[in-house]
Amino acid sequence: MNSEEAETPLVKEARRIMEVCNSCRYCGGFCAVFPAMELRRSFSRGDLEYLSNLCHNCTSCFHACQYAPPQEFDINNPKIMAELRAETYEKYAWPAPLAKLFHRNGTVMSLIVAFSVMAVLILTFMLQNKNVIFSAYQGANSFYQIIPYNVMIGVPIVIMAFSVFALFMGVIRFARGTDWKMSEMMNPALVTRAIIDVLLLRYLGGAGDGCNYEDDTFSHKRRYFHQTLFFGFMLCVASTTAAAIYDHIFHWPAPYPLTSFPVVSGTLGGVGLLIGTSGLFWTKMKRDKRPLSESLLGMDISFMLVLFLTSLSGLLLLFMRENTMMGSLLILHLGLVAGLFITLPYSKFVHAIYRFAALVRYAGEKRSNPRGDGIV
Repeated sequence: MNSEEAETPLVKEARRIMEVCNSCRYCGGFCAVFPAMELRRSFSRGDLEYLSNLCHNCTSCFHACQYAPPQEFDINNPKIMAELRAETYEKYAWPAPLAKLFHRNGTVMSLIVAFSVMAVLILTFMLQNKNVIFSAYQGANSFYQIIPYNVMIGVPIVIMAFSVFALFMGVIRFARGTDWKMSEMMNPALVTRAIIDVLLLRYLGGAGDGCNYEDDTFSHKRRYFHQTLFFGFMLCVASTTAAAIYDHIFHWPAPYPLTSFPVVSGTLGGVGLLIGTSGLFWTKMKRDKRPLSESLLGMDISFMLVLFLTSLSGLLLLFMRENTMMGSLLILHLGLVAGLFITLPYSKFVHAIYRFAALVRYAGEKRSNPRGDGIV
């Protein structure tokens, strides 16, 4: 695989736009894309795929551009970058036959998640008496009365291991396809710089005033909701990790007290995911549609919806874990979690992985060309 293979119309259009932008350079301080662009005099397919994943889709360049439509140059950088990003997701997906899951991704993801919920529901009712499912339980091991411990632990581990490996292989393929030195991927200083950029969402502020909206105003709302979603997701990961440590090392079986770390962090994380997904959906509906790609709307909304439903079912399970609704909510939640993680490598989630990889590469380019990017 290399960056010189047959080019798509998207790649050709992205090159045309980058060549115009590289001549103008008005947007040099808006985000990381333009300083990285200025380091190049020509643009291979790999360069363009890298730049597209470096784009945070704040759309500030579109609103500032004197060549934006209806001007005859028809420069719509955010839209082309978004569509080329989606093309890289499919191109570098692993294993390659599953790349087709990116076609009509919103529908595909919804069907897979619905099938996962139905599979957990049917298997549970086949293997358990309905009186067991609809009974109330209290105390340790109550969840395992509904679904056996080995099944509840073993199946998620298999699904998670596959998803993590598929995402890792996707990044490796992305690095090779964009002619990125593999040694830089693991450089601690570059990775640390990229982590800081992610935590601050440094390049989601445009020229400093935030993303643009349909009335041509600026706002940091998208950045704040994105951070809320990110930290909510990380708190949920911390909650799950802590619960695993409690169970396997200290032999403290679930469910845990409301004041325990797994419950507190999971609750805060779930609320963060509810706020983050709702807020991002709201801001997406309020944004100027001209620089956005309508073809990717299904991918965005389906992922946010599944995250929202997973968080909501988890919170409901927490607060109803001692009544007769617990069994039904546990089945629903585990089905949603399974569907979410099965689809992670083939959903909007991959943008976080590829964008992080692009930020690591950009950190290396900045170190090799120290002149600052002038970004707030």
